[in-house]
Amino acid sequence: MTSDMHTGRPADALRGDDETSSAPKKKGGGAVGGVANWMDERTGGAKGIRYLMNKVFPDHWSFMLGEVAMYSLIILLITGTFLTFWYVPSMGETVYHGSYTPLQGQQMSEAYKSTVDISMDIRGGLLIRQIHHWAALLFLVAIMLHMFRVFFTGAFRKPREINWVIGVVLFMLATIEGFAGYSLPDDLLSGTGIRAAQGFMLSIPVIGSYVAYFVFGGAFPGTEIIPRLFTVHVLLLPAIIMGLFAAHMILLIVHKHTQFPGPGRTDNNVVGFKLMPVYTAKAGGFFFIVFGITALISGLVTINPIWMYGPYEPTMVTAGAQPDWYMGFADGALRMSPGWWEFTLLGHTFSLNVMIGAILLIPVIFTALGAYPFLEAWVTGDKREHHLLDRPRNAPTRTAIGMGSIAFYFVLFVASGNDIMAITLHLSINDITHVMQASIFILPPLVFWITKRLCMSLQRADRDLVLHGKESGRLVRTAEGRFFEAHTPLSDYDRWRLVSYETHRPIAAPTEADANGVSRRQIAKDKARARLSHFYFSDRIEAVTPAELAAAHHDGQAHESIEATESGDRPELEADEFEQHMHGGAEELSSGHAYSHPQDQEPS
Repeated sequence: MTSDMHTGRPADALRGDDETSSAPKKKGGGAVGGVANWMDERTGGAKGIRYLMNKVFPDHWSFMLGEVAMYSLIILLITGTFLTFWYVPSMGETVYHGSYTPLQGQQMSEAYKSTVDISMDIRGGLLIRQIHHWAALLFLVAIMLHMFRVFFTGAFRKPREINWVIGVVLFMLATIEGFAGYSLPDDLLSGTGIRAAQGFMLSIPVIGSYVAYFVFGGAFPGTEIIPRLFTVHVLLLPAIIMGLFAAHMILLIVHKHTQFPGPGRTDNNVVGFKLMPVYTAKAGGFFFIVFGITALISGLVTINPIWMYGPYEPTMVTAGAQPDWYMGFADGALRMSPGWWEFTLLGHTFSLNVMIGAILLIPVIFTALGAYPFLEAWVTGDKREHHLLDRPRNAPTRTAIGMGSIAFYFVLFVASGNDIMAITLHLSINDITHVMQASIFILPPLVFWITKRLCMSLQRADRDLVLHGKESGRLVRTAEGRFFEAHTPLSDYDRWRLVSYETHRPIAAPTEADANGVSRRQIAKDKARARLSHFYFSDRIEAVTPAELAAAHHDGQAHESIEATESGDRPELEADEFEQHMHGGAEELSSGHAYSHPQDQEPS
């Protein structure tokens, strides 16, 4: 061993310069970062927040419809809280001595008086009241349009059936919530609506009178209906709606967002922007846009001027009374119901002409909406997960069913104003009602048929566009002196959008017995499924296959012109110029091609 080794640093001094303080190093982020770190150490929430911040959302204008509904709900919660500070949910009698002169000295309920005070004496009260009312209408409009988008694009398919059912329930509860809030002022218009609701309850066979007595706490109008509606409007339904909304958003995150088909988009990814920072900035700005437009409308357009209607009196009815738009379909069904639906049996009168339109129609419609995804899945037998959306034209039967349902709703909605139309147009209200009664059976099937034909025509146009390209307006002369129009082929992106869908084929009708002659079980169920499958998919346009596309690119004079150019017969035309064009006329196709004209075929 050398002397250098003896004179070196001792082993215990090698780590003499290390920091031995037990205090942790200071982390960045300042006070906010410190608080976040303190919370994460105790809750472990950083992982979930990081996952949420990295969540990707696709960018398409139709997805904003659901955002409008969400932002309208936030506006409703903010403005509704403000209104509860001054609203008095009581039917106790009082005399008005406020600032609105035409009502001075009139007897009214405390609920009506407090609503007039909010409108006339509370600074900003009328604006907040109108924002609340307009936001409620916008909330329901946005939910309906959002459901249209989900339905027509097939976003309700597996694994989103539960989320579709939640959305349907939310729409139904929002409708009931709107009616409850509309009735709280206890003015003549809303009182007329409550009176109509009591009549609807009475029309329920056998138990109708008991239901009405229970809801109103005695004979109409009683003193309990306004406090009970207030509890339902500000506590019960908002709690259920917020719970369902939270479940709706959680399932959205679990299932990931749907997206329209395109290059690079599959069922296993999402192409778009992360929640932070891009989508959050866009969503925050859009919230203030929705809030600003709602406030602008509320400041310029009067809605529900209760001071003009006066307090509710059971002996009075407002002329031309109409419900808010979302209850129009039920009112229209009531007005269109035939009188012969009311009959007497065993000494009891059954008013089905009222009960069917006003009570039974709403649960039937919403039940059908909620059940549709399961019906379509049963018909198609498709058990796969779907994260790519359909173009409405590529699902013609589903699109036609949706448009026929909209036509059905539209007829009911228009019928709710038959009295206004009769007065304005100087027509017979009976004639208008008869036209509406006939339209409810004629218009939906007609709209269904037209929509399906249009969708299939659009599919044929897409197919021809993929096979033959876009018309360029350029005429090309061949070496033989023949002319054809050069077509420009689609880009890969445009072509993908037109061919990336699958076409279901109808299920064959089952036989009565199996191969051993044994009768099949559930034969009636299988036959029903086969009939529905035939109804859905008997008329269809197949998507273009790669083989068909390759054949179209090398068919007719386009192929001949490319060969002529490559051989040097047409030096004035560049070879790559012809490679960017395809033939587009059926007259130039071979006699055996599916798109050739029969008259051009030679007799065998």
